[in-house]
Amino acid sequence: MADTFRLTLAQLNPTVGAIAANAAQAREVWAEGRAAGADMVALTEMFLTGYQTQDLVMKPAFVAQAMAEIDRLAADCADGPALGIGGPCLRGRDLFNAYYVLQGGRVTATILKHELPNDTVFDEKRLFTAAPLQGPVQVGPLRIGIPICEDAWHAEVSETLAETGAEILLVPNGSPYHRGKPEVRTNLMVNRVIETGLPLVYLNMIGGQDDQLFDGASFVLNTAGALAVQLPQFDTCVTHVDFVRTATGWRAEPGMLALLPHSHEADYHAMVLSLRDYLGKTGFRKVVLGLSGGIDSAIVATIAADAIGPANVHCVMLPSAYTSQASLEDAAQVARALGCALDTIPITGAQGAVGEALAPLFAGTEPGITEENIQSRLRGLILMALSNKTGAMLLTTGNKSEMAVGYCTIYGDMNGGFNPIKDLYKTRVSDTCRWRNTNHRPWMQGPAGEVIPPRVIDKPPSAELRPNQRDDDSLPPYPVLDAILEGLVEQDASVADLVAQGFDRATVKRVEHLLYLSEYKRFQSAPGTRLTRKAFWLDRRYPIVNRWRDEA
Repeated sequence: MADTFRLTLAQLNPTVGAIAANAAQAREVWAEGRAAGADMVALTEMFLTGYQTQDLVMKPAFVAQAMAEIDRLAADCADGPALGIGGPCLRGRDLFNAYYVLQGGRVTATILKHELPNDTVFDEKRLFTAAPLQGPVQVGPLRIGIPICEDAWHAEVSETLAETGAEILLVPNGSPYHRGKPEVRTNLMVNRVIETGLPLVYLNMIGGQDDQLFDGASFVLNTAGALAVQLPQFDTCVTHVDFVRTATGWRAEPGMLALLPHSHEADYHAMVLSLRDYLGKTGFRKVVLGLSGGIDSAIVATIAADAIGPANVHCVMLPSAYTSQASLEDAAQVARALGCALDTIPITGAQGAVGEALAPLFAGTEPGITEENIQSRLRGLILMALSNKTGAMLLTTGNKSEMAVGYCTIYGDMNGGFNPIKDLYKTRVSDTCRWRNTNHRPWMQGPAGEVIPPRVIDKPPSAELRPNQRDDDSLPPYPVLDAILEGLVEQDASVADLVAQGFDRATVKRVEHLLYLSEYKRFQSAPGTRLTRKAFWLDRRYPIVNRWRDEA
């Protein structure tokens, strides 16, 4: 019996619904593995259909096409290494999340997912049937246990595979990014290795899908949890891992050891890649955005320039009577530093026309938030017109703090197809700007150096919708607001919990009220990059109509 086994790991970027294109990627990497003398080429969970499919996988024609493609792949990849690839499997009336092993022109094994995640962004129990526990698969000299993604989070699945003869564990994943996720995965997989005494391959896809981003960061562990291979985070990668039979079992030879970025870089790379993929996978090549001279639009413009290149980013300044000269200068400086086009379209004329049209109906009332929102909605109208005319996607620029408390105008500055900073609190926006000013990476298509002037980062935030307006006229200072929101949103803390931490009860109650009151706005907001475990949308699903408040 052979004492070596070469496993080609394919950390690639599929697209949901692009079955033929995903299959073409599988054929290409299979050929690469064959040329390298691989015994098996492994792809990730649901690679053939892309992930997550949501209700698309419940459409019979979709599943039929995917399963037919599996048979074609098996025939095309007959003369060479085994191919492991994820896809749906329909048996009778039961639909499964499956992992196929193709050898010698046919499907030799179909592994069905046992543990279906049903929290955070996942609702697989709605889509799939949970399968019984299964044993390992024979590929050449090796018996491979294949717990699919969530299966590896539960000790029972891996222990069953070990007890039924598995010699290594291969975990194909569709594991989306959130801050700190690599450490979570590594700790859990070390537990599986220690419990079973088996080497473990954790293989994860990369790429953006709507609000979610799959970040790769695949790795291989030997017994006792020793790291043998670490693939990069956020980058496609194909590598060959050699397993050697020893007196105490199989062991992975040392291989690639990529360094994983710290959280600020990881978040920034996540925003860049998710925007790039959202645009590319939906067919957009250019973006347009309102550049106000403030920090939020400046970082969004920078993310866009890094994602698709400055030449594809159209910035527009839309000044009103309340726009300061400093904001005009700051917007121009940001666009100049990035190398993006900047046009200026004053809204004063349109604002006057709307005011005149409404004057008879507004007679006897005092100017206020209605008139402020008209400015924002005029800007949204103009930006959407530019988007429609040019085919560029409009980006919206509201941070998580604003989205949380509704400090944004629906049908105004919330207009747009994607929001890269939707899950980034205001205080972290500032940190991200400072990080980008002092760091540049090969995956950034924008220029190196200080692209966001310190004055933009440090000046008091203002919507500039009335004279001398500042955000902290209407909201607590952002360090206080963000700390309260971290408690209410990220930790599900009670009002009493936050008061015990030293926050003023009236301030906490006001923030809580704004948080619940703004649910209808978030329901209509653009998708944006998920960076935390409590991103608005699938992670935190609250009713729009909600009269409950925490009275503790």
